[in-house]
Amino acid sequence: MKQPPLTPMSLTTMLGRIAHEWETRTRIFDLPSARIWKPDPEVDLGIEFLGRPAATPLGPAAGPHTQMAQNIVLAWLGGSRVFELKTVQVIDDLDIARPCIDMQTIGYNIEWSQELSVPASIDEYVKAWMIIEILKRWEPLSDHVGPETGALVFDMSVGYDLAGISSPKITNFINTLQDASERIDALRAEIPAPFEEFRDFEFPTKIADTLTLSTFHGCPPDEIESIVRYLMDTHGLDAIVKLNPTLLGFERVDALLHETLGYDDVTISRDAFDADLQFDRALELIGGLRAHADAGGRRFGIKLSNTLVVVNEKGWMPDDPMYLSGPPLHVIASSILNRLVEALPGVFDLPGQEGSSPVTFSAGVTKTNVADTIAMGVAPATICSDLLKPGGYGRLKPMLNALVAEIGKAGMTSLRDWRQARHAEAVAAGHRDWVAAHVSSITGEGVGLYDKIGNSKMPRRVESELQMWGCVACNLCVTVCPNGAFMKLPSPAELAEQIGGRWQYIVLAELCNDCGNCLTFCPEDGDPAQVKPRLYLDESRFAGADGQAFQLTANGLNLGALASVGWESELERLAAVIAGDQGVPIRAADL
Repeated sequence: MKQPPLTPMSLTTMLGRIAHEWETRTRIFDLPSARIWKPDPEVDLGIEFLGRPAATPLGPAAGPHTQMAQNIVLAWLGGSRVFELKTVQVIDDLDIARPCIDMQTIGYNIEWSQELSVPASIDEYVKAWMIIEILKRWEPLSDHVGPETGALVFDMSVGYDLAGISSPKITNFINTLQDASERIDALRAEIPAPFEEFRDFEFPTKIADTLTLSTFHGCPPDEIESIVRYLMDTHGLDAIVKLNPTLLGFERVDALLHETLGYDDVTISRDAFDADLQFDRALELIGGLRAHADAGGRRFGIKLSNTLVVVNEKGWMPDDPMYLSGPPLHVIASSILNRLVEALPGVFDLPGQEGSSPVTFSAGVTKTNVADTIAMGVAPATICSDLLKPGGYGRLKPMLNALVAEIGKAGMTSLRDWRQARHAEAVAAGHRDWVAAHVSSITGEGVGLYDKIGNSKMPRRVESELQMWGCVACNLCVTVCPNGAFMKLPSPAELAEQIGGRWQYIVLAELCNDCGNCLTFCPEDGDPAQVKPRLYLDESRFAGADGQAFQLTANGLNLGALASVGWESELERLAAVIAGDQGVPIRAADL
């Protein structure tokens, strides 16, 4: 039987792992305590998202970082407070080719929807919600997150047509996230002993009542309008429509990519632009949906932007086309916002415009440009590509620190006031607003952050072949894995000479979907997801495994029935690695 690409862990196992890992190494899902965000009481980073308060203006974009519960918890620990949940659709048994992520320089992917069934996605979002509510109040973590962790927003995302979105499957998804009381009550029994005081906790049952519509590429404008009206009228949702970079037009995107940014290795297709929403029709769509929202007492906004369809000329990923993200997309998305503000003055909720329609942003946001991005007035800025780089979720806290530093440098204590000051600064310099000033910079003197030359550095390599035991111990596989599938464990002293290296790396196989990101960044020659020991907790997944497969049970380790000849000899070593105080942070009692 074909196995799903991912098998979520139970709430019991995840909370047990959190407790064990924190007690033995002050980490959560391998995120060190030093990378946990603690709000600065002197600086208010708060924003509103469709009228809902959020304590910071950052979060993960709908993608690999909002698919599973541990992804979302890691993003929250890093300081995210707006979570665009991964897009679900009625067709939830996609067969996505591997590898599906290429972050070698900028960013490409061929993955375009959830890899879990819709019911499994519901459970992941509910589990993440419950874990965050618990961690907010968990005493051992209190010094690291502070007494006031701040408001957060879970934002649903669905696609891609009205027939699918109005189906019973997606209707149940939307209704459950609006009232998750039944799922929360069903999961209470899974809360393990270290957190038993929360079994009767009154978890908020409304997990999400906003939605970002993913239109993907080629979705007809009439269909987009029908979907948004349906979501507002039938489900009472406030909605964001994600727009595509093709909105800027083929000629302008082509000029930016090739003439301004120098990406001569990126090819775009005119057909993709012709089939997509055109700019003038987008203006009509925005106006019509704003009016419909106002008439119904709802809120409406836009998101910039989706990924850009490009020709797969690299051939590293198996499918064509692929979808571009990262630095060049930042320039394109910012340019679209600039053009929309010019065409629709007073419409958007941005400094200097003071309209009512919010703009959310997701395109190449990094520590270097986060302040300039947030200064445009976008709320929030969501991140994907940068979190797939070395450091992973640990890159969020430095972004927020950079933003706080900019606000403090200006002598201010709130994001709102600082944005207005940036707007006044831009106007004084002769720009319409900060959006225009930012676009002028990133296509002029600041282009080096976004062009091909500035983004051509390849991941470092060493001349050695990756082995099951021992490696350069760079820890990159742990930090670049979006699903938290890798664990770093210390080498037992008695085995140090046999297996080499201070640290060993284990793969939690059910959390590995072979996306290829660890392969990209591993400096040695080999695929860590395949070469390192693959540890299974789920018996059915283990039964269909091959290669270096091992099962962790309440009674110890088993060897995969279909394992290649020779792995029997590794059982004793693996048992020693996972058995130490800082061994595998999964308790036998939770299996």
